[in-house]
Amino acid sequence: MMIPESFAVELVPWKEAVALSKDLGECIRGKYHPDLVIAIGRGGYVPGRVVCDSLLITTLTSIKIEHWGEAANCYGEAHIRYPLSVDVEGQDLLVVDDVTDTGKTLIAAIEYLQSLRPGSIKTGVLHHKTTSTFIPDFYAKMVPEWHWIVYPWALHEDLVGFVEKVMTGRSATPGKIRSALNKRYHMRPGMDDVVFAARELVERGIAEETRDGYRLKNIL
Repeated sequence: MMIPESFAVELVPWKEAVALSKDLGECIRGKYHPDLVIAIGRGGYVPGRVVCDSLLITTLTSIKIEHWGEAANCYGEAHIRYPLSVDVEGQDLLVVDDVTDTGKTLIAAIEYLQSLRPGSIKTGVLHHKTTSTFIPDFYAKMVPEWHWIVYPWALHEDLVGFVEKVMTGRSATPGKIRSALNKRYHMRPGMDDVVFAARELVERGIAEETRDGYRLKNIL
């Protein structure tokens, strides 16, 4: 999937993320009774835990799949970084993630889990983008038009990437950086979050702090 240079970004606050996770639990209630919930790391950790709480399920584990990096940067093909450490043969599994974007993460998860001979596998996400090649069994909200979604558990990580994308070799105040984010990505993060992200880039040696703001280093 080709990501355009400019696109809309939705910032999901904690309250909404928890509400969506509870909604996902209600979608599953009475329709599927998993023996084990598997959260996809890292995006599925919080939703998976809230779903377990909503359904009073105590059996929760995770696998780590890498596909997306910060600020909509794609690693390429999804692959299993950390596999399961438990035997799931014959068990009914519920796989939980935050979003279906390309669908490759859940496809990789299903292919891997099927090799472990479970009884059944169902999937659930908070947001299902209709552009995804994979359709989950359960989802809290459908997203008909593609845009990038930033969850509160990944806000700083994603914002660091987006701030770097809008920074130049010319010094810009946090307010100007925020305006650039709004112009290019239609996003309005908090000023404290913008400053935190800019300082992160300084610590990484990517940017430098000036008298009136921040700028990228080594840019002619």
